[in-house]
Amino acid sequence: MAIKNDPINEALRRGHTIDITTHGRHSGQDRRIEIVFHNIGGRLYISGQPSRRRRSWLANLDANPAFTFHLKGRVRADLPATARIIDDETERREILAHVARAWNRNDLETMVSYSPLIEVILKPGDN
Repeated sequence: MAIKNDPINEALRRGHTIDITTHGRHSGQDRRIEIVFHNIGGRLYISGQPSRRRRSWLANLDANPAFTFHLKGRVRADLPATARIIDDETERREILAHVARAWNRNDLETMVSYSPLIEVILKPGDN
C-alpha cells in the first residue's frame, strides 16, 4: 500500500474504528457493521475477538469479497475494497501477534484458532 500525504492515507496509517459494508450472502442486502482495522507493516487487516461461531460479515466476504471500507471520525471516506481471508496458520499467527499486543491480550493461540482475520486490499486510486 503506497501511503501518500493526505488525510485519507494519514487515517489509514493507524488502526482505529471503522465501518464495513458487506453484501449479504443469503439476503442480498447490504450489511454495515462497526469494527476495528489494523495497519501492520503498511498493510491493512481486520480481525475480531475469538469466537467459535463464524461471523456473518466473514461469511459474507467469503461469498463475495468486495466490500466498502468506511473511514469515520475526523476523516470520512467510503473506500471500495476486496477482502483476502487469511486461513494459513503461520500467516495468522504472525499477524495476530500484532493484534494481540495492540489489544493487550495474552491468548495468541486462541486468537489464531478462533479470531476472524482478513487483509483489506483497497482498489487502486482510492488510497
